[in-house]
Amino acid sequence: MTQRSARVERNTLETQITVAVNLDGTGQSKLDTGVPFLEHMLDQVARHGLIDLEIIAKGDLHIDAHHTVEDIGITLGQALAKAWGDKKGLRRYGHAYVPLDEALSRVVLDLSGRPGLDLNCTFVRGSIGSFDVDLFSEFFHGLVNHAMMTLHIDNLKGANAHHQAETIFKAFGRALRVAVERDERMSGVMPSTKGVL
Repeated sequence: MTQRSARVERNTLETQITVAVNLDGTGQSKLDTGVPFLEHMLDQVARHGLIDLEIIAKGDLHIDAHHTVEDIGITLGQALAKAWGDKKGLRRYGHAYVPLDEALSRVVLDLSGRPGLDLNCTFVRGSIGSFDVDLFSEFFHGLVNHAMMTLHIDNLKGANAHHQAETIFKAFGRALRVAVERDERMSGVMPSTKGVL
């Protein structure tokens, strides 16, 4: 069975990013982005998605984290799409509910071949440490536009912004893990009634 992995590099005036993913990993991560809270969240995706994830990024953090966070989302989306290839034999859909103390989030996704994000989370404060919570939207928009997936994120409750974010990223990792699993009954088949996603 071939290992589903990919490496993508993205270089712009604002950022230089390398992302490597292994969909058949064990949840290991190597992260060096200059954005510590995002690294904490990406580590949750790796652990709960059981994917190996390496992200090395240098960006214009002297201005702010916007370009770096958005471009990491873009590059991760490209790497995921490359790693799962034609998606034959995959479950395609995934969903997960994840609690953390008082917080609860639901993530539902479809490796649809069509980009779409519906993000519903009213964070209880505007920043987590120095991380601007508005950047979560930029990250996920970049990711879905380049992974070509449909992604619904709903934070159902939460009184702590850190917990709200962590439940979202853990649920995303778990939903992704389900969607990219091989389904032996679908071996060699595109998971769509029309034969294309």
